Amino acid sequence: MSTQTTACPECEGRLRVNGDETVCGDCGLVVSADRLDRGPEWRSFSDDDTDPRRTGAPLTRSRHDRGLSTEIGHTRVTGRKRKQWARMRRQHTRARISTKRERNQVYGFTEIRRLTSAQSLGDRIRDQACTLFGSAQEENLLRGRSIEGFAAATVYAACRVAGISRTRGELLDDAKADAAELRAAYDALNRELGLPVGPIDPAEYLPRFASELDLDPVIERGAREYLETAREAGITNGRNPSGVAAACLYAAAADEGVNCTQAAAADVAGVTPVTLRNSYGDLQD
Repeated sequence: MSTQTTACPECEGRLRVNGDETVCGDCGLVVSADRLDRGPEWRSFSDDDTDPRRTGAPLTRSRHDRGLSTEIGHTRVTGRKRKQWARMRRQHTRARISTKRERNQVYGFTEIRRLTSAQSLGDRIRDQACTLFGSAQEENLLRGRSIEGFAAATVYAACRVAGISRTRGELLDDAKADAAELRAAYDALNRELGLPVGPIDPAEYLPRFASELDLDPVIERGAREYLETAREAGITNGRNPSGVAAACLYAAAADEGVNCTQAAAADVAGVTPVTLRNSYGDLQD
C-alpha cells in the first residue's frame, strides 16, 4: 500500500523513491511500495518506444492475407448456439476468400506448407516458395496447369536457389503432383521468371547420402576426394549430380572394404544402378 508521508516514521529521515518503492535514505526502511505498472500496457520491440503494435502473430508470406485475418475458434456450445457458431464460422471463411485467385492461392500455399513440412525444410524455403507461387500467378502461368504441380515446382526452385539438395524424385514422394506436372511447372517458372539457378553441386548430397547408407565420416571424406578428382577430369559435366555423389560414396566404401552395394547406393540417390555403374567406371579409369 502506498503512503503519502514526507519523513521516515522511524527516524524522521529523508525519504527517496527507488523504482516502485519509497525508502528512507538514513535507516533503509521501506515505507511504501507500489506494485502497479504505471507504464503502457504494450511492449515495443523496435527502437520507437511510441509504436503500439504488439498483438497477433507475425506477418508471414505463407498466407494469402499475410496472416492478418482472424478465425472463429471452436467452443463447447450446444443446441441453437452450436448451429449459430457453425454458420458464423462458415460465413467468415467465405468472406476471407472473395475471388478465385485467392482460393487458388490458399490451396497452393497450403500444399507448399505441407510439402516443406514433410521435407523438413525451413521457413525461409517455405516463404520463398510462396513468393514464387504469387509471382507465377501475377504472370498468369497457372492457367491450364496444375496447382499441385506449381506448388511442388516452387519448393524445388526455392531449394535450387538456396543450394539445398533435394531431387525431384524426393519431392514427388510427398507431393500430390506427378513428374510431368512438376516438370511443366518448373520449366515455366524457369523460363518466364528467370530463376537464378545453376547446376547442383554433387557435394551437397554427400552428407545426406552417407547418413542414409550408414557410412563412416572416413568414407565421406574419401568420397569428397573422389569428387574433386572427378571435377578435374570433367566427369561431373552433364551427369546427374546425385548419381555422381552416390558413385563417389560407393567407390570410397569399396576402398575401405565396407559392404555397400550398387543397388543400395543407387536407390538412395534415386538413380538406376546402370547410371551409378557408368560414373563409377569413369572414376576407376
